[in-house]
Amino acid sequence: MQTQSADRPNALTVDVEDYFQVSALAPRIPRDTWDTRECRIERNLDRILQLFDQSGAQATFFTLGWIAERYPHAIRRIVDAGHELASHGYGHERVTDLAPAAFRADIERAQRILEDLSGAPVRGYRAPSFSIGEGNLWALEVLREAGLEYSSSIYPVHHDHYGMPKAPRHPHRPMPAGVLELPPATLRMGGRNLPAAGGGYFRLLPYVMSRGALRRIGALDGMPAVFYFHPWEIDPDQPRVSGLGARSRFRHYVNLHRMESRLKRLLQDFRWDRMDRVFAAELAAPEDHARVTGEDNVRTA
Repeated sequence: MQTQSADRPNALTVDVEDYFQVSALAPRIPRDTWDTRECRIERNLDRILQLFDQSGAQATFFTLGWIAERYPHAIRRIVDAGHELASHGYGHERVTDLAPAAFRADIERAQRILEDLSGAPVRGYRAPSFSIGEGNLWALEVLREAGLEYSSSIYPVHHDHYGMPKAPRHPHRPMPAGVLELPPATLRMGGRNLPAAGGGYFRLLPYVMSRGALRRIGALDGMPAVFYFHPWEIDPDQPRVSGLGARSRFRHYVNLHRMESRLKRLLQDFRWDRMDRVFAAELAAPEDHARVTGEDNVRTA
């Protein structure tokens, strides 16, 4: 059995978007109304940065260009605190809804904004709603052509809105000419991949289950886990959107009031660092050594 190196932390990531930009709420919140909404991102980012500073955690912030363009001071605070600034695209459009040319325009627009604010190259990208999968792997080649080095966009799970369950669970290069993929954490159990990377699952399940899953990933796989959450998840007082279906309402609002306390425990129970540092060896490795075979995806827990 492999064990994760004691000096190698897990990767902590934040998807920087506000509550009204979530894909599940899109049917009730037209894109052209975004500028009329109460944006709560500055308050939430300030609180997250405070929590990270108190725990000594470093993270990667996958940031929408739309947010960075309107709240540059908040983004500079992320960079000044030593965190990695990465791309979440410009307008939170799912890659499955974009043609290659439109996708390229979206990521290049976001890159220009983020790099101007940070003064450093943007290396990483996460697709909105993990919307890269088997049908649009071409996006990984477009990312590399645009100068990015890695993606964290392919979630190897079954889900009604995203997922590529047969994808490897560890760092790999799905397209020879594409960027390195660093997938969100999953636990292999009972012949299937169980989500263990955060988001709604982290709010829904008891904390001890999430902690146990992350510990087992480190012990069994010998690799760091990639965890994520959103700033709006620590904001239980956010405006409620009316007219949502039961499933969307549950997914978005379940246990928001418990999220901050759970996040504090998570920051205490594990060591956390930026994606570019946690996976520095994989990013520096020759391409052939960065690939993971299908056999790695079917390890049993």
